[in-house]
Amino acid sequence: MPKLNYKLHVIRELTDINNELVSLKDMADREFTASYGLTGMVYRPHLDTYMQICVKKAEILACLKNQGILPLSKIELISATLDSLHKRAKNHTVVEYEGDHYQRRFLPLKLSKSGKVVQKWARIWLLQQDNEKVDLQWENQVKEIWPTYFLIRISDL
Repeated sequence: MPKLNYKLHVIRELTDINNELVSLKDMADREFTASYGLTGMVYRPHLDTYMQICVKKAEILACLKNQGILPLSKIELISATLDSLHKRAKNHTVVEYEGDHYQRRFLPLKLSKSGKVVQKWARIWLLQQDNEKVDLQWENQVKEIWPTYFLIRISDL
């Protein structure tokens, strides 16, 4: 879970964030599609704003879950269990748990100042379908719970 601020959140804040995300989602998706394949620094104000609000939403969700107002999701429970059972699983390792197959993935989380060395990795578990492809609904929920895992940062030295 993301690190928590000392400020406690309430359900109303989550509703406000969700309403704000609805308006930005379409513009962010169009912006992402338009910039797909481009390299370098691409100006994407809607997508960047959308990701910042997603991070804020994840912080509110984590706070509400830690307070006991909201229960942990199935993904969080399964990920924690798989983390404890398979601590040394490598990238793309597939394990079976309760009849389903899960794939371990590592994502670059923090890069060196030059951008050539990964300093920190995010570890996630993705549900695999019968055709050995990742379940997109599961992956989208992982992105909603831990959006900071999908933002690569360059360290400040």
